[in-house]
Amino acid sequence: MSVTTSFFRLVSLAALLLVLAPAAQAQQGGGRRGQRLGQLENAKIAFITNRVALTQEQAQKFWPLYNEFTDKRRDLNRNGRLLRREVTDAMTDQQIRENYAQSFTKRQQELNLEKEYFEKFQKVITLRQVAQLFMAERDFTKEVIKRVAGPGGGRGPAGSGNDE
Repeated sequence: MSVTTSFFRLVSLAALLLVLAPAAQAQQGGGRRGQRLGQLENAKIAFITNRVALTQEQAQKFWPLYNEFTDKRRDLNRNGRLLRREVTDAMTDQQIRENYAQSFTKRQQELNLEKEYFEKFQKVITLRQVAQLFMAERDFTKEVIKRVAGPGGGRGPAGSGNDE
């Protein structure tokens, strides 16, 4: 990649972040936790934009679609977490069976959602970029987990309150 292309991508990314940052922070609510979530969301936007190599035109069409996808996925995950509770001695076999059946249904809904948006994303970005998107999401999650669980039990720069 040439220096000019890298510079253009960096400038485009900065412009995109300036546009999206207030919206991300407004969605996350106020307070320190909201600020941290906003920073995490901004980092994710930058990570995905860079990894998928979105053009400015693609980004304008992609991000509203991606935000719709993540909102739906978040709702499914939130509902699914309620089902993933520990089996207790007080539960009957039927309750355990129903709990697992509901959990399997939620996971299938998540898979169906990914398949639906896999097709939708291809209408605004290339198939290769869609593949890069799903890999970037996994890599971003791994990176966040690694930083949180890193040296000092997650009390590194991201968790120490020592903002750079």
